[in-house]
Amino acid sequence: MIKILVAEDDKNLNLSVCRHLSSHGYFVKGCSDAVQALGLLAAEKYDLIISDIMMPKTDGFTLAKIIRKNDKNIPILFMSARGDFSAKERGYRLGIDEYMTKPVDLDELLLRITALLRRAQIAESKKLSVGNLVLDEDAVSAEVDGVPVVLTLREFQIIYKLLSYPNKTFTRGQLLDEFSGYESESGLRSVDVHVTNLRQKFSACTGFKIDTVRGLGYKAVLL
Repeated sequence: MIKILVAEDDKNLNLSVCRHLSSHGYFVKGCSDAVQALGLLAAEKYDLIISDIMMPKTDGFTLAKIIRKNDKNIPILFMSARGDFSAKERGYRLGIDEYMTKPVDLDELLLRITALLRRAQIAESKKLSVGNLVLDEDAVSAEVDGVPVVLTLREFQIIYKLLSYPNKTFTRGQLLDEFSGYESESGLRSVDVHVTNLRQKFSACTGFKIDTVRGLGYKAVLL
């Protein structure tokens, strides 16, 4: 059974989230602050973490930072009353996977959790399949209908990231985060070249396309 940890100091919201997720087949444990959360994580393995930001003793940012030092793959979802960009940016830079602003729709929360667990499964298996394309992260390889497609390392990193988060828009800068030392303007322009090459190399793929989001960047759209 999938185990979810909820760190939220609002008792009513904590209880509502735990009950709703439990009714959909998840094992859910609630706690009121980050210190309790870290204790529970030390005692038992969880598959996903939901955390508030503003909590007593230790905030959600610190919690995320500590968790990411020990586990790079466990999905972390922030659920916060803070809707400002700076909070979201800090959370994502610390390694969280999703951010929801309160009040939270519990059915939407379920959808986000389903997507996060799918990505976590991809991260653990190191393989990603979309239509007739199979990407192998360990081998840094791609096959379409069983036929190898030659990719550069950076092309592989970009397509793997886009397809791990379908329908999510990434800026050129976010795609460049996959490789170090490429924060220059020329590096940003290189993303356009990589995407052009990927579109050509995967023109025979039936499961997705790469869309340009004008003024922002790119996203992979599943077909």
